[in-house]
Amino acid sequence: MSVPARAYLSIGEVLSKLRQEFPEVTISKIRFLESEGLIDPQRTPSGYRKFTTSDLERLRYVLLAQRDAYLPLRVIKENLDALDRGLTPPATPGTLPTVRLAAVESPTDFADSADIRLSRDELLASSGLDDEQLVEVEGFGLIQPRGRFYDANALAIATAIAEMSEFGIEGRHLRAFKTAADREIGLIEQIVTPLLKQKNTDSKARAEEVIRELGSLSVRLHAGLVKAGLAEGR
Repeated sequence: MSVPARAYLSIGEVLSKLRQEFPEVTISKIRFLESEGLIDPQRTPSGYRKFTTSDLERLRYVLLAQRDAYLPLRVIKENLDALDRGLTPPATPGTLPTVRLAAVESPTDFADSADIRLSRDELLASSGLDDEQLVEVEGFGLIQPRGRFYDANALAIATAIAEMSEFGIEGRHLRAFKTAADREIGLIEQIVTPLLKQKNTDSKARAEEVIRELGSLSVRLHAGLVKAGLAEGR
């Protein structure tokens, strides 16, 4: 859906709103921050800047960081990058940002988790895995980056593997989990594919709902089977 025209602010309107809190800010300052890559407003066909509420909040963050924390633009830009990737900026410049959301998602939460983007070092620091372990589980296909980053699913898997490793379980022992998961994925895809091929507007939403529901049920079934099997052995 297109954004209504008045959802955008002109540079003059942005200046007016910011000056209530930052009396010394100027249009030149806003343009300079844009040139430094801290904001990226859209443009009208005639070249005028169109600022969103998000652009305004980014500017407010930059100005606050400069005024109250005396942070250089380089550090502020790194902090904004962390926020864009779903992380909390580090309290001390030069250290790694931390995950802002829960590291391990609820078993019933199968919503898209692509909003968190972690570098390799950030994944290691957040999950507790070491580099050798990550190389091993990547080799077995348990974790894969999406482009240059790792998402929340990768973090949840890495965290679980790190905790299991405390019991002496190694990456090679986890191939059975990957095989079982692949089979479950194949079964769910068989059910969902016909929905995705339908051309009505509700089919995609219905497919996503089915994926969430079956994903949640598969976790419950797996947990129940493991508990039942262990109980029989005692």
